[in-house]
Amino acid sequence: MKNLKKVTAVLLLAVCSAFFFSCSKDKDKDPEPKQLTPGETLASTPWETTNAKNNKGENVALSDANVSNFVGFAYFKADGTFTMYNLDNSPKMHGDWTVSADGKTRTIVAKNDAGAVLFTRVVDITVLTKQEFTYRIYPNSNDKTVYFDIIHTPTTHAEPKK
Repeated sequence: MKNLKKVTAVLLLAVCSAFFFSCSKDKDKDPEPKQLTPGETLASTPWETTNAKNNKGENVALSDANVSNFVGFAYFKADGTFTMYNLDNSPKMHGDWTVSADGKTRTIVAKNDAGAVLFTRVVDITVLTKQEFTYRIYPNSNDKTVYFDIIHTPTTHAEPKK
């Protein structure tokens, strides 16, 4: 009888231990990261223009006239508004933005301070990850063989105050 009690106690302890350790392993697992939509990815961080390349894959100076108007800091907010600043923190533009559901294009609608539309620009996105946002511009919209890729990377640069 004593042996039966000891065997039962050991078995009970083993079963309880198995439940305890199997449950604790579930808590240690990191949940799968949420898959972001293209728009959520763009709004997930402020961006800084860090490079530009031409259609030959060559680096282009950010001061080059073909790309200089696209250089700066960009803040795409989850509410669909954006602000952009030049690298010297001077205001560049603000307005509304969207990214197509498939992540292939970004549209900005630049507005003046009264809210009137200044222009709309749609660009092809070539890379959109949490580490890089690159879009393509064409100096001549009728000639798709000549283009410049404007490359942005995340920045910790705080948005300047207006």
